[in-house]
Amino acid sequence: MAGFFVDVSPLRASRDFRMLFIGQTVSRLGRQVTLVAAPIQVFDLTGSTLAVGLLGLAQFPALFLGSIVGGLASDSRDRRLVLIWAQVMFAATTIGLAINAASAGPSTIAVFVLTAANAFVSGIDSPARSASIPRLVESGLLPSAYALQILMFQTANAIGPAVAGVLISQVSLAAAYWVDTATFGVALVTVLFMAPIPPPEDHAPPGLKSIAESLRFIRSKQAVQGVFLIDITAMIFGMPRALFPEMGLEVFNGNAATVGYMFAAPGLGAMLVGLTSGWVSRVVKPGRATTIAVVIWGLGIAGFGLTSNLWLALALLALAGAGDAISAVFRQTILQLSTPDRLRGRLSAVQIAVVAGGPRIGDAEAGVVAAGFGPRVAAWTGGLAAAIGAVVIARYLPRFREWQRDAADSEQPGSD
Repeated sequence: MAGFFVDVSPLRASRDFRMLFIGQTVSRLGRQVTLVAAPIQVFDLTGSTLAVGLLGLAQFPALFLGSIVGGLASDSRDRRLVLIWAQVMFAATTIGLAINAASAGPSTIAVFVLTAANAFVSGIDSPARSASIPRLVESGLLPSAYALQILMFQTANAIGPAVAGVLISQVSLAAAYWVDTATFGVALVTVLFMAPIPPPEDHAPPGLKSIAESLRFIRSKQAVQGVFLIDITAMIFGMPRALFPEMGLEVFNGNAATVGYMFAAPGLGAMLVGLTSGWVSRVVKPGRATTIAVVIWGLGIAGFGLTSNLWLALALLALAGAGDAISAVFRQTILQLSTPDRLRGRLSAVQIAVVAGGPRIGDAEAGVVAAGFGPRVAAWTGGLAAAIGAVVIARYLPRFREWQRDAADSEQPGSD
């Protein structure tokens, strides 16, 4: 079975990567709790799936602005310091959410504002983390490090929402937000134990010229364009999470725990992929593998919208999550190995804006379709659109479709 299960060598080889990984694992679990709590709270306060979808949309401008700030800071400042301040700001937003939830008259506007602030901080935090990894582990261990990251994300995605659903139903919404706050304290301590991660010697000063340089690089790399386009297409059309409160509570006649299971199911499928990710380093053409994985994602979501059986719905969401995890591993590999270190913060920021912003736009798209045609239609039409979109992108971006790691290692930046 050697070479089948996930490779943990990066955790043994790098103390700083180990610290980053541990802190991120804990904080990611906490963030999943808030990811479930906020939509449930908005649905409880408004009774509207459209309002839940708009919650995600309201976070997108803040996330986008935060990713610009985070990308520039990650390429021009000590990335460790960026991470330290991000944990402090994260905790401030979740404390506000907890206080609002515990009040006699919780404010829907406060939930919108504070989750938008949380998204802004996420835009700062995520590029610093992504850009730090190639500095913490040697290049030969990068694919394994990315696979561990995916495993960590998806384990949190599987466990966190289920815990959130039980916590909210058995204790309170405020308790869920307080748990998230505590996890950021753990993440802060682990980052404090890391060594400084100063910017590259050839780093560009932050500003419009620095942003323009990263955009020129993206225009010159069709493979990088494909990474961004295929993911944002999948998320805008195929992201079903805004539908989960209505589907769980009204379509499947469940409770908050049922909604939590729906949020958890894609993460469970992705976690299983992460545990058995030893094979990913043997894939010759990650672009093709990404395309197939996104098609699996889309068809899984479409099936979720068509079934009337809760357990089959959860299984199809898990299948979709497995496809998403495979896609994430290969997209990260293509992006990081195609990008020089002095641009990694800014390119990671663009990736974060796509990875985190796409689902938020997808929340709004799902909410609008659900308001007009019902949540089932929103799910199956969106899933089919995501699958078809992946095939079209691969067809018209051949350098993304045929990208190979060995060829990328020998390329000069911008030669695509």
